[in-house]
Amino acid sequence: MATKNNVVISNRQINFNYDIIEKYECGIELKGTEVKSIKESMCNLKESFAIIKGNEIIVKNMHISKYKMGNINNVDPVRDRKLLLHRYEILKLKNNIKQNGYTLVPNKIYIKNGLVKLELALCKGKKLYDKRETLKKKDANKQINAFKKY
Repeated sequence: MATKNNVVISNRQINFNYDIIEKYECGIELKGTEVKSIKESMCNLKESFAIIKGNEIIVKNMHISKYKMGNINNVDPVRDRKLLLHRYEILKLKNNIKQNGYTLVPNKIYIKNGLVKLELALCKGKKLYDKRETLKKKDANKQINAFKKY
């Protein structure tokens, strides 16, 4: 999953639980030991989500493990982290969440030009029958690919 220059940590459950409407690339406010942990792929996005407080977007429940060489500089692994977006993007997201009932979910973390970036997805939650439909399509594609091999 991790490449030479680009560390990519993705949320695999997002496509199963949500329909992605739009994606945003944003910076994330981190401490030094957190950046080192991310570069070692010691991060988990599984149960994380984002909220809008005032004019700031905050990621909650994102687990970044403590850096093994960090000693006293390590911080709480699941602390709230601020996302860096333009004001007009934040206002657009705020309106979408209020009017359409969408959710903000972190999709992946990667490094771009030496900076840690987070891909934030504007999503609509799937109902149980939608999830079943997704599983049926996935199973059908597996069977088709199995027949193509022979």
